[in-house]
Amino acid sequence: MSTEVSSGLQALEGDVFDTNCPSRGVLEHVTSRWGVLVLAALGERELRFGELHRRIGGVSQKMLAQTLRALAADGFVDRTVIPAAPPQVSYRLTATGEQVAVHVVGLVGWIEQNLPAILAARDVEPATR
Repeated sequence: MSTEVSSGLQALEGDVFDTNCPSRGVLEHVTSRWGVLVLAALGERELRFGELHRRIGGVSQKMLAQTLRALAADGFVDRTVIPAAPPQVSYRLTATGEQVAVHVVGLVGWIEQNLPAILAARDVEPATR
C-alpha cells in the first residue's frame, strides 16, 4: 500500500483493520457484490423493487431485500412506500448514498475498463507473474 493511502487511513476516526470497528460492517454492506450493484443502479435513478430486481441480473429477491435493508440502515438508501393497491415501494439514494455511489461507480468503471488485462492475468500461471 502506498504511503499516501496508508496515511489517509491512519487519519480516519475509525480503524477498518480492527475487527471490532463498526466501519467493517459498513464496508461489507457497500462492497458486497449486491451492495455495489444496488448503489450503482440507484445512482442512475430512483427505482421500484421490481425494476431494481430486473436491473441487477442474478440477484434473488431475498438477497436484494436484505441488501436494501442493510444499505437503508446505514443511511445510504431511502425507501418510500407509494399508497396503491398493491402498495408500491421505491428506492433512491440519500445524499450520503450519492457520495458513496460515486466511489463505487468509479471502481466499477475501472474494473470494466481494465477487464481485458484482469482476465489475461488470470490466464498467466502464478510462477510467471
